[in-house]
Amino acid sequence: MPQTLPQALDSAVVRSWCSLALEALGREREEIDAINVYPVADGDTGTNLYLTVESASQAVEAVFAAITAPDFADTVRAMAHGALIGARGNSGTILSQLLRGMSEVLAEGRDADHLARALRRASVSAREAVAHPVEGTILSVAAAAASAAAGRADVAGGSDATGGSDVTGGSDVAAVARAAYAGARAALEATPAQLAVLERAGVVDAGGRGLVTVLGALVEAVSGEAPARTPRAPRATVLPSAEPCSEAGPAFEVIYLLEADDAAVARLRDRLDGLGDSLVVVGGDGLWNVHVHVDDAGAAVEAGVEAGRPYRIRITHFGTEAAPEERAGRAVVAVLPGEGLAHLCAEAGATTVLARPGEPPASGELVEAIRRAHAREVVLLPNDAALRHTAAAAAEQARAEGIRVALVPTRAAVQGIAALAVHEPDRRFDEDVVAMTAAAGATRYGELALAERQSFTSAGVCQAGDVLGLIDGDVAVIGHDVATIAETVLDRMLSAGGELVTLVLADDAPDGLAGRLETHVRETHLAVDTVIYSGGPQAPLLLIGVE
Repeated sequence: MPQTLPQALDSAVVRSWCSLALEALGREREEIDAINVYPVADGDTGTNLYLTVESASQAVEAVFAAITAPDFADTVRAMAHGALIGARGNSGTILSQLLRGMSEVLAEGRDADHLARALRRASVSAREAVAHPVEGTILSVAAAAASAAAGRADVAGGSDATGGSDVTGGSDVAAVARAAYAGARAALEATPAQLAVLERAGVVDAGGRGLVTVLGALVEAVSGEAPARTPRAPRATVLPSAEPCSEAGPAFEVIYLLEADDAAVARLRDRLDGLGDSLVVVGGDGLWNVHVHVDDAGAAVEAGVEAGRPYRIRITHFGTEAAPEERAGRAVVAVLPGEGLAHLCAEAGATTVLARPGEPPASGELVEAIRRAHAREVVLLPNDAALRHTAAAAAEQARAEGIRVALVPTRAAVQGIAALAVHEPDRRFDEDVVAMTAAAGATRYGELALAERQSFTSAGVCQAGDVLGLIDGDVAVIGHDVATIAETVLDRMLSAGGELVTLVLADDAPDGLAGRLETHVRETHLAVDTVIYSGGPQAPLLLIGVE
């Protein structure tokens, strides 16, 4: 019986694709890491691809959070931009360029023909981004996927050429996606014959393997059916971590985002090509992601400074990690929503990650912070309920690197402050984690925010510009005066008792608000102390903690 499948993509499909790809890479990350032998056997290709797609998925989710029914072109551009700013490693950087190439074509049309052309643009743009393309890599797999998709899009009518059930309309998007997936799988199996290092190890290319996973997620997103997976068994056990980097190979991987014009980037490519290898520069429209392997990491960064403004600079040494005995005993890593709080917690000894408005940190940033803490034991404070899964993924990856990580599920910055206040690195790890968890759990949290648009809340309908008083994450009060709403929230939170009130105010909070609230607590709630901190610029308007 013919089955009618989608004839055009939409924003919901793109969202589903990102989610399914992230889920699939999460399942297969370790398997992909294990076969990573090229260009450097550092065992992180699966992880880098996961972090890249995670950033793309977060960008798409942000579009849906802002607009109920986002425009398709805006959605695909958000996906590409998210991948660009979150790209990790050689394969992740190339994948971000593949998604960018696809977005350029899909923004112009959503049918099967545009999907096939998008895959072609993706393959060409990714190959152009690599200074010295090598066959038998993710580039070969991408080219084969594009070729197969183009052939399927040219078919008019007939049965599904990939062997599935009959399909109404031979050139629908599902058939093109299936053809691309089948072509990619076939090309992946051929990679060992194209690249000697893969043949010796008895594995397929790890980056290509990840791309097949991403294309499989696309098939599932457009058809509702996940393609059958038949993993290729390696002829030998591959342990990349046991294979030290060649003495002749570069010592560092350098990655950074760069704001620069096209002419400056062209000069940068030439400069970095002379400094190292595995050079990939992706992006456009003034924003680029630069990836290179070099011996002189400083020179690679300086080249970026000469070209424009580099930021989010990440430098990874390919050598052996420091021995456990060289690490500190214990550290705390905390995510904070303002520079003032970040400075406060840093003074208390924590390694901090700044969460800017609308830019929640990805799990990769949390992993980098855990590494930066350089400790055998780490307590991770996400300080945001929305970061629960991100923090869990970061903790899992750090544990795989031999670091003992405990995740205290703090849902607000004031809970993190309470946990950090009772932290004692000299006591047993488990006891310290229990004490910090108990302190966080005993702290109720509130927040004042301004409504961005009309919406329904648990306290009724709010209008754009209204002051919202939240308690434990739910809207409890709606009004117009910041001080009045803050006092109401404080009274409700203290109605169940409390000994200490913590107030964190943003730089743009109304003048005199801190003093008014401190006086209100002193005069209305006897024997309750108040401490006040500055959240700094871009912090939430007011954070409240009651212990």
